[in-house]
Amino acid sequence: MIFNSLTYVLFLIIVSCLYWVLPRGSRLWMLLTASLLFYGFWNFNFIPLLFVSIVVDFLAALWVADMPDGWRRNAIMIAALSINLTILITFKYLIFIVGQAGGLARLLGIDVGTGFSLPFHIVLPLGISFYTFHSMSYTIDVWRRVIPATREFVLFANYVVFFPQLVAGPILRAGEVMWQLDRRASFAWDNVVAGVRRIMTGLFLKCVLADNIAPLVDNGFGNFAPTDLGAIDVVVLAFLFGFQIYFDFAGYSNIAIGSARIMGVRFPENFNFPYLAQNPREFWRRWHISLSSWVRDYLYLPLCGLRAGTHSVDGLEVAGRTSTSSLRRTSALWITWTLMGFWHGANWTFVLWGLWHAALISVHRLFAGAAALPATAAWAITLPLVMLGWIPFRASNLADALAMWGRLVTPSAWVRIGWQGGSVPVLLTLHRDSYYVAASVMVLIVGAWAAERYVLARLERSPAGLMLADATAMAVMTPLVFLFLRPINQFIYFQF
Repeated sequence: MIFNSLTYVLFLIIVSCLYWVLPRGSRLWMLLTASLLFYGFWNFNFIPLLFVSIVVDFLAALWVADMPDGWRRNAIMIAALSINLTILITFKYLIFIVGQAGGLARLLGIDVGTGFSLPFHIVLPLGISFYTFHSMSYTIDVWRRVIPATREFVLFANYVVFFPQLVAGPILRAGEVMWQLDRRASFAWDNVVAGVRRIMTGLFLKCVLADNIAPLVDNGFGNFAPTDLGAIDVVVLAFLFGFQIYFDFAGYSNIAIGSARIMGVRFPENFNFPYLAQNPREFWRRWHISLSSWVRDYLYLPLCGLRAGTHSVDGLEVAGRTSTSSLRRTSALWITWTLMGFWHGANWTFVLWGLWHAALISVHRLFAGAAALPATAAWAITLPLVMLGWIPFRASNLADALAMWGRLVTPSAWVRIGWQGGSVPVLLTLHRDSYYVAASVMVLIVGAWAAERYVLARLERSPAGLMLADATAMAVMTPLVFLFLRPINQFIYFQF
């Protein structure tokens, strides 16, 4: 079941109504059943695997909560994390690891034949990266004594599988959401209105914007060899895919946030105009906020020898003076971003994407203490660098990604001129709509930010004016959503 379908709308209405009227115990079991049904629409066969992670972390948290500090307590926590990571690696990375091992053996002149192939087929379970992070973070937080362990299995299971965030986030912490699922549920009209508004916004971003940009992206990456593209084509393609994945993923996050809000559960925000960031660190405070903060608290800071909440942090950067050496911080940064790339997929293109962002943040560190650039200049430098990072994320293979980047440092790729239709001189190769759409969307994003910052801020002082603005937005978005609603268009982050 996917968000951009009428089936999901009916499902959400039924579950929300039951959520409001059922007593606590029945409500939790209903919600768990509904979430498993939601997941089972994709494949019921992987529900037992989902429960393995839930049971392992539920039991491990109970044990470490009642034990004094010491090696036995640490060993239980490490065992639980090892089981979760083993499941994740097996289903998401085993094929890649075996393939790379075979390639390395052949490179060394070892004839392995078919010895480096799996005798069975592996299917990637939907949302495994997300629910594994949810489950693991709970055990870690109990081990750190940040939160108490719950002794109610159905409550913990609901935290992991709560259907709005199960497949593609936002990545939640138990301390953020479990208490909300545990409290008394009651109908609130304000929550319904706010939730429906967020859902409609998400569907607009996905169905109207992302899905209509997708054909231009697919055409550029799929129908042209890198050498066929001019440098401007490469830049435009990077921007187009950057817009597509932003609208697609932000659309999903909005629908997830809105679906939970209808039931009175508040999720943290996951995006905040990331393409208006003025430096790479700020970009990661605005893009996929739940993932960047998770990686910061559970990976980067431990690698630095620090603990979440004890230092001021920006994205994956530790700010201010600390006892952590510069070398250790730099090593932690590059290790974190390498793993961040692998988290997105078993392909070297994702690792290259991660290393690109590690390089951007490292360079920013070097010059952060220098004289600050004007805001517009800082944004104008940051935006294209971030967008060019999407090239390896979308490219079919590492060679294509490097070749497309290579066009940017090839002088002839910037000045070559062709002839389109035998009469019109052009500097470009892609369909002409690609350039119009890329420019228009950038204007749209800046305009939306300006409207939110300057117009809505004033309308908030006038309830009537704010209501009129909401009604106008809904009147524009609703018919467009139903016009472009295509349930066959999956969300990009489903593959992660």
